[in-house]
Amino acid sequence: MARLNLKLLLFLLIAIVSCTLITYIFNCGHPASSHPSFIQRLEEPSLRESRGKFYEELDCSINGMYHISCRKEGREVFIPFSFLEKYYEVYGKLAKSKGHEQFEWSHSYSKVFKPTTPYNASGMFMYFSNYNVEVRDRVKCVSATEGVPVSTQWEASGYYYPVQVAQYGLSHYSKNLSEPPPKRKILEDGNMLTAKWQVPKGAYIKRKYDSAKLTRVLEFHSRDGPGISLRLKQGTDLVLSFDLRFLSANGSLTFFLEDRDRSQIFPVSFTCSSVLVEAHNSSGNYSTIYGMGDCQNWKKFTRDLHIDLVKGHVLSGRGKKLSRTKLRIHHLLLKGNGQLDNLTLASSNHMDMFYSSADWLVRHQDSSGGWPIGVKRKIASGRADLDPGWYSAMGQGQAMSLLMRAFYRSGKPHYLESALKGMQPFSKSSTEGGVRAYFMNQYPWYEEYPTVPPSFVLNGFIYSLIGLYDVVSLAPLNQVGDAQLLFDQGMHSLKKLLPLFDTGSGSVYDLRHFTLGLAPNIARWDYHSTHINQLLLLSTIDSDPILTNVAERWISYMSGKRAAHN
Repeated sequence: MARLNLKLLLFLLIAIVSCTLITYIFNCGHPASSHPSFIQRLEEPSLRESRGKFYEELDCSINGMYHISCRKEGREVFIPFSFLEKYYEVYGKLAKSKGHEQFEWSHSYSKVFKPTTPYNASGMFMYFSNYNVEVRDRVKCVSATEGVPVSTQWEASGYYYPVQVAQYGLSHYSKNLSEPPPKRKILEDGNMLTAKWQVPKGAYIKRKYDSAKLTRVLEFHSRDGPGISLRLKQGTDLVLSFDLRFLSANGSLTFFLEDRDRSQIFPVSFTCSSVLVEAHNSSGNYSTIYGMGDCQNWKKFTRDLHIDLVKGHVLSGRGKKLSRTKLRIHHLLLKGNGQLDNLTLASSNHMDMFYSSADWLVRHQDSSGGWPIGVKRKIASGRADLDPGWYSAMGQGQAMSLLMRAFYRSGKPHYLESALKGMQPFSKSSTEGGVRAYFMNQYPWYEEYPTVPPSFVLNGFIYSLIGLYDVVSLAPLNQVGDAQLLFDQGMHSLKKLLPLFDTGSGSVYDLRHFTLGLAPNIARWDYHSTHINQLLLLSTIDSDPILTNVAERWISYMSGKRAAHN
């Protein structure tokens, strides 16, 4: 009897489980067709489930050229953003917003800086306070002989590019106005007795009056010893300035930078040599050497040692990942026989770097008023090349903007004279070695690249207009010369030709499609935003609505808007 009850209990248990399963499938007697989603799951194994929704893997053909995997959800088709990003040149990333993850999509990667005040020729230059010219990959180093960047943009060995030199100076001028005053500490000025120099046996230091500088200086002689050193535990300030000359031909000044995370020491040396920059590796010990040229006369140096070290590391193949905040100057070492003055450590020294650029431009201006560019520039696949020695209207204009600010700040007339002389190439045609071209033989244009036939680059032309305006604004009225006429003629041309640079979805860099019969040279987003920033700046000088109307339309293109279809 007990065995029979056990069998009955087992039968009932099986029946209950079976009934539950059948009920789940058939919904208590109703046909399974009333649950198509479940039947689809049974009949279509290609469907997948994600977050409670079902989707189907799908092959997508894009214009018959690309075949990619997509997803279908209902009547919607989802295409991977990684494909859209490259196909349409758009940008996106996953980001956190209010504690939730979201996807951020943008049509451009650049920024527009809308001016809040009218442009001031003696103030910041556009948005150049955000520029860090010296950290660019195409800057080989900042020369110790000239105090300005050396470019590798079109020649790997390096050359001085007037545009880059001017931008270096304008960025530091603008930073000086936008940043708080720097921290400074004088370490040695010939009068101080607090600097604790370590002088080995046989070497000497003494403080004496120098008739050339009309002040007391530190004189040193290391003899044949290991060198005279000064220990520096001064935090993370890495901008040093000093006056130096050597009385012997084999002197050097070396700064030893310490990476506090890795406990490594990196020497950066300045020697009496013609070498631009060298990187050495001796048994894993890396050093960077800069040549100061002729050291027999007093020279003023301002060095950002972080930049000097990074450029040495790049040259040695070690990359540029050296955090400024993790470095400090451990000590410095003097070798040879020489004199030192005004050794100063600071958090920044923007004005010295600004004047280094201004002085370079004065020294290297030629008799025709230009700053010749000593490398060949290839335009449009050999259709219009420039041989070494060409001028750039952009270089002339930005040099004038820099020199007029140097004149404004210092009152020194040689800066003004150089800026005024810089206008001379604007009156000479490109065929004659100047920078002036004409569109349709009617509208004058100042060429960034004075090719024949002309290329009509937009951003370089506007930079030249700003340079002319700076001369008009800051030069004495009786010395302005042709600056006002050149500016007015250029502004008239800009307003007439500006619509030709509009593609309906962006802007073009130049007009080569018109003059050379080539495909349009579409401006990258950073150049497109530069066009906008320049127009907005000019709109604070000239109230013609075409400047703001075009700028606002071009801003809308950066959000994906397009011109109307016909």
